[in-house]
Amino acid sequence: MMFGWIEGTRQTNSASKLFMMKTILAFLFLTATLLLVVSCQQQSARTRPQLRPPEQETEVRALAVNSSPALKTVIDGASDQIGKTTSYDPSYQKLDYPNGDVPIETGVCSDVIIRAFRKANVDLQKDVHEDMKGSFPAYPTRWGLKSPDSNIDHRRVPNLETYFARKGKSQPITNRSEDFQPGDLVTWDMGTGQDHIGMVTNVWYKPSQRYLIVHNIGAGTRMEDVMFAWKITGHYRYF
Repeated sequence: MMFGWIEGTRQTNSASKLFMMKTILAFLFLTATLLLVVSCQQQSARTRPQLRPPEQETEVRALAVNSSPALKTVIDGASDQIGKTTSYDPSYQKLDYPNGDVPIETGVCSDVIIRAFRKANVDLQKDVHEDMKGSFPAYPTRWGLKSPDSNIDHRRVPNLETYFARKGKSQPITNRSEDFQPGDLVTWDMGTGQDHIGMVTNVWYKPSQRYLIVHNIGAGTRMEDVMFAWKITGHYRYF
């Protein structure tokens, strides 16, 4: 009887030790997994582009007293897209006309401008299309089109450049940040055959001492210090 009791005790102790080891291993595995997840989240946060600079580095400046009432509406219309437009999709899309648009979650750089202008009741889709219908040879022909296309013409930066220039909205291109005012539109040559457009905001960036730009260069609408990041090809003041 004593021998059997001893053997039973040994088996019980062995099972308890095995259970404890499994529990410890499970705890260690869970801890390691949680640490890995936290580490990945922190790394992602460090590498993910900011939607805008930290608030302590910026200053929202008042617009000129004599500025158009539409100016603030347009600037706010561009800034409001930050956090809403989170991706970039340059594919051809069939749009309504007028006031056609792709889903707010996506778009291209020109869509930032088009959406902002519509807040001030200016529909660049309609305006560009109407101008192209009457003066098609004045516009770039790099896409091989034989006639205007209201689905895409207004979303192409060279067409917007042509339209703004034809409407007398051009401003001098300089390397002086003080020449670029809130609401101005800037176009760039990215150096890769790609054109880009953005809007000057009334948010002053203290480190560089110039206004920030609202644009979508591929990761959604953001406010960044990119005024002189690329070669400027156009400068326009609509309002």
